[in-house]
Amino acid sequence: MKCKKGLILIVDDDPTASLTLKSLLIKDEHNIDIAENGLEALAYLEEKCPDVILLDVMMPNIDGFEVCTMIKSDKRFEAIPVILVTALDSKEELIRGLEAGADEFLTKPVNGPELRARVSSMIRIKHQYNEIQATLELREDLTHIIAKNMSDPLRSILVSLYFLRKNYDNCENFDSSGRANSETYNSIESQALKLYSFSNDLLMLTKIKEGKLLLNRTMVEIVDLIEEVRKNYSLLAEHKGIDFQIDIPCTDPREVYLDANMILRMLDNLISNALKFSPSGSKVTLKLEYPEGCSYLVKIMVLDEGNGLSEEDQQIIYEKFDISGIRRDRFKSKNISKLGLGLAFCKMVVEAHNGNITVKANKPKGSIFTVEF
Repeated sequence: MKCKKGLILIVDDDPTASLTLKSLLIKDEHNIDIAENGLEALAYLEEKCPDVILLDVMMPNIDGFEVCTMIKSDKRFEAIPVILVTALDSKEELIRGLEAGADEFLTKPVNGPELRARVSSMIRIKHQYNEIQATLELREDLTHIIAKNMSDPLRSILVSLYFLRKNYDNCENFDSSGRANSETYNSIESQALKLYSFSNDLLMLTKIKEGKLLLNRTMVEIVDLIEEVRKNYSLLAEHKGIDFQIDIPCTDPREVYLDANMILRMLDNLISNALKFSPSGSKVTLKLEYPEGCSYLVKIMVLDEGNGLSEEDQQIIYEKFDISGIRRDRFKSKNISKLGLGLAFCKMVVEAHNGNITVKANKPKGSIFTVEF
């Protein structure tokens, strides 16, 4: 099998040893760089990402085991194969190398064919890893595109269905055909709501990466975001017979440095859940406050009059996979059949803004979600 070319970093404080390794690998036409110590190697990684690192164990200041541990503990570099090159051949040193995260070992004096074979194997593995990562990123991008292109049309469908329902409700004489059409409408609406919820979950998944969110902060008037939520959910609330109220301070709007899209998505989820689990004839309130004398600039509350959450449920509702329905048996509140990834996403957004999210019972019935940042 033809050897794949790669970028190799040789780390050794002995220039002669480095040049020897380089001369043994030069036949395979690899690109080879050299670092004279561990600190130089770590600085190199901030600029370039090699396919393989040949790392000498015996170096001053920071030895190879420590350097390997530092590389493997950094998520940016953990996938780079590290081959430890050592003059030691004891089981203790082998164990230390494995504990440090080394992928392969070579014993000095290094055998040329063995070196080339091990490096070739590691490069092949690294390239396969790169291809898998590229595929995953492409899948993530496609998921985002699909979800985004599903969400907007579905929102329009739901609004159109609302007006169809209104026309049927205003019709005084219902014959059998009208009743059948009404049943068809109910079926279409139910499936559209499911798809809309699913598309929102997909959008959230594409925003979540390793439990972190990248924020695009700007100065935003929080009142504008609340108004956007009001427009998005007023028709749905009216259709469900829910009184959706907005409570905003009479004082001048306050600007906050935040990611507007993320906060809007978070509010979408909180209001969507409140409407989903609230009965007809109840009230859902989106309330904004500007607290004084504390570290938070704004306080947002979503109050509903649904069945509420038990104290035990309040402790686990933000867990990423429990709320997806995989382990729904943990929930004590039987009315909660599926919360999706929404609340986990909300928690991530709030924490990314160094904020706080809590939930408590609404008296006499329901829940109050409070967000502060």
